[in-house]
Amino acid sequence: MSSTEALATLLRQALRAQPGGALCVAFSGGPDSTALLHALAGLEEARARGLRAVHVDHGLHPHSGAWAEQARQFCSVLEIECVVVHVQVERQGGEGLEAAARHARHAAFADVLRDHEHLLLGHHRDDQAETVLLKLLRGSGPEGLGGMRELRPLGAGMLWRPLLRTPRALLRDYVQRHRLPAIDDPSNADTQLSRNYLRNQILPRVAEHWPHAIDSILHAATHQRAAADLLRTQWLAAFAQLHDGATGSLDAAAWLALPPALRDPLLDHWLRGRGRRIPTLAQRAQIERQLRDLREGRVPCIHWPQTDLRIWKGRLWAQQPAQTPPAGWQATWMGQPLPLPDGGLLAWQGTPLREPLTVRLRRGGERIRPSGDRHTRELRDLFQQGELPPWQRAACPLLYVGDELVAVADRWRSAAGEAWFRGAGGQPRWQPAD
Repeated sequence: MSSTEALATLLRQALRAQPGGALCVAFSGGPDSTALLHALAGLEEARARGLRAVHVDHGLHPHSGAWAEQARQFCSVLEIECVVVHVQVERQGGEGLEAAARHARHAAFADVLRDHEHLLLGHHRDDQAETVLLKLLRGSGPEGLGGMRELRPLGAGMLWRPLLRTPRALLRDYVQRHRLPAIDDPSNADTQLSRNYLRNQILPRVAEHWPHAIDSILHAATHQRAAADLLRTQWLAAFAQLHDGATGSLDAAAWLALPPALRDPLLDHWLRGRGRRIPTLAQRAQIERQLRDLREGRVPCIHWPQTDLRIWKGRLWAQQPAQTPPAGWQATWMGQPLPLPDGGLLAWQGTPLREPLTVRLRRGGERIRPSGDRHTRELRDLFQQGELPPWQRAACPLLYVGDELVAVADRWRSAAGEAWFRGAGGQPRWQPAD
């Protein structure tokens, strides 16, 4: 059977196994995604499901614009819609370029996917073996050593890898047989990048000594995936008990008491649900060390790219790293949704305001006498008594009428503030960041 027939047969079987949802190919323009898109374009059952393509331009190579145009032209010849998305790869986040580009690319995929649409990636059997070895070298547990999942949720749809059992050689032969134009990204030859080094330097030598190495690696990955799925039922049950849906926090002591086989995947699941990155082995060790050495009154913060994990009130909290508010920030507010410097939001509920309020952030020394309270209080004391999370305090909006502090967000207000809001026919609502 030729590569053309083999690929068409494989994809027909895959489409029958996943009958629902439109199809969108993640089309880099490289040989693997080119073979996948071209083969799908030749199947009526794929076109009937609204087959289209999305190309992500990372802007990391001088020719990336030309590659995007080549992707458009290739799709035009196939009479397939091609969406080109330009992304900015964060180079200062403290992670490698490969990981940063992958995160930017997957965020773009999630944004462009339609409801119930399947995003098809060209990852194949050899990619899977590389992934398993990389995860092993990074100290992953059963979930990582199980390799890439064939199907998982992404955005409003699903990410689908239908070629994970297909060898790279079949796809490359398909491209040659059809004389398809494929982009040769020179970064794929850069052995400074971990995956390229493994692909170009290590695996060929391993295969010389163990010809069936990839088969063995994938067989082991199958066992690890089964173990990971079995453990998943246990840590999901534990997560339901440890997680507080109202605050999004996690019971710290109970989490630390779990066996590592449950503790690590539960933490990853929680962080992904919070939109945060998962930690390295060193960062995991630091979380556990901070919990074991925790002292009263301290609020430890473990930081990694796009994540601040704090320990407070016996619970774990994960947020976007806090931004330092501009010195002296203030705004005149007429009740419109007001973005705050840390990403929070102040809104007004009720009759539209006829007179403005001034919104400021803490500058030090502010005091207010809450309505019904016999004493004037420092904000620091109010925050502690009201258990306002420490990371929200610097960006808590303070509302002034003239020079008089009349309300602290929607948490405390003076008697004068009560009267002012009653006369205005509404009240503020503060949505903290994250």
